[in-house]
Amino acid sequence: MVYHSLGSAHGQNPFAAILHVSPRLTSTLTQPPFFPTYTSYSPGRAVVPPSFFILHPSLSLAAMFVSAAFALALASSVASKVIDIQVGQDGLTFTPEATFADAGDQVVFHFHQKNHTATQSSLAAPCTHLDGGFDSGFMPVADNVTDNFPTYTVQVKDTTPIWFFCRQAADTAASHCGQGMVFGVNCGPDGAQNSFTNFKNAALKIGTDLKAAASSAAPSSTASSDDSWTTAEYGTATIPAEPTGTTVTDTVSLGTAVWTTTYSSYPGSPDPTPSSLTGNVIKVVVGGENGELTFSPENVQASPRDIISFEFHAKNHTATQSSFAAPCVRLKDASTGSAIGLDSGFMPVDAAATEFPVWNVTVNDTTPIWFYCRQHKPDGSSHCGSGMVFAVNAVESSARNFSAFKSLAAQLNGTNATGATTGSTTGSDNGARAGSLFNGALSLGALVAAAALLL
Repeated sequence: MVYHSLGSAHGQNPFAAILHVSPRLTSTLTQPPFFPTYTSYSPGRAVVPPSFFILHPSLSLAAMFVSAAFALALASSVASKVIDIQVGQDGLTFTPEATFADAGDQVVFHFHQKNHTATQSSLAAPCTHLDGGFDSGFMPVADNVTDNFPTYTVQVKDTTPIWFFCRQAADTAASHCGQGMVFGVNCGPDGAQNSFTNFKNAALKIGTDLKAAASSAAPSSTASSDDSWTTAEYGTATIPAEPTGTTVTDTVSLGTAVWTTTYSSYPGSPDPTPSSLTGNVIKVVVGGENGELTFSPENVQASPRDIISFEFHAKNHTATQSSFAAPCVRLKDASTGSAIGLDSGFMPVDAAATEFPVWNVTVNDTTPIWFYCRQHKPDGSSHCGSGMVFAVNAVESSARNFSAFKSLAAQLNGTNATGATTGSTTGSDNGARAGSLFNGALSLGALVAAAALLL
């Protein structure tokens, strides 16, 4: 109802008021102390025609107060607005990155694929959760979700600037905030200290510092310092030193699955996010139809959860894990000397075979993995020394790339390499099991993975 001051039809009483009313209230308001003065009324019209109701003078002051309160409430509800913000719709971004809002407005964050947060920070510390500040928590969204995205709403209390960031991979080189995934409400204009540009640049500076810290903790193997080269584990060859891995704890999300993983990150290696929830299958043919001593392909890039499926062809080969420093020797435990490298065991296959045994290895992280065939030719020379080697996630930009690995295998030959056994393993430290078709869970360095499923 809306009340308007007007003189009464009965003597122009200054305390009377016109009452515009909806049709459903007509019957009530025609009872005393209301006095109908109209001859006709059109229900449903937005503005009451000349016909109207006259409010009894004794109620006019109360009605005026009620009218004022109602008008203020109505004005407030009409003035407040909803501001929609898309989180992760276009990569590591809030869209839009900044907005203006009045007191009473609602900022609604809509979370898209992957797993992001909207967390309040401050201009002084853009990538740190403000004590007591807003935080949506992680919002995992499956890749196949196209609508009904989860939301998080913040009610704006005043026009003071509010700063937000995504805290995924916080304090690591992969920090979303450090890559510019920040958002601001009521920021100052460009040129002002509290501008959004300054806020975002401060976040990017944090990301740069985190990456620099990770790089300094794990110096590149391509450095030219004297200690960047070492001697192979056998023979006299000089090889690039192994880079130092940085232990990283990261929250990984894929579809509705979210888990925390701790792994060794190496310079040049990608992040640990799987390519799919179930992983891709990468087929590698071991040995050729005409007796070639090859892995085909011989060098692949794989994400966590991907499966390397070794398919064994004619002759009798193995797929055995080694190391860059000892390419033709099965990987050993550094402290005990025990063989721990994954090993398919020998896989004899007839030249006329049409079905081939398969051995699967599941990749857990992106650390480079090295393999060779530990078979020997009748003359005693090794298949490995003849170039029958394979790599997963070799860092091609470093000195320890696949070509260097293959050349080292030929240089060292490996004909009489020790530490290579002649039987298949039944449960190495990495989880391999004997058989022509099985999965070996692969983990190098200091890797601890804990998985949690969020639906």
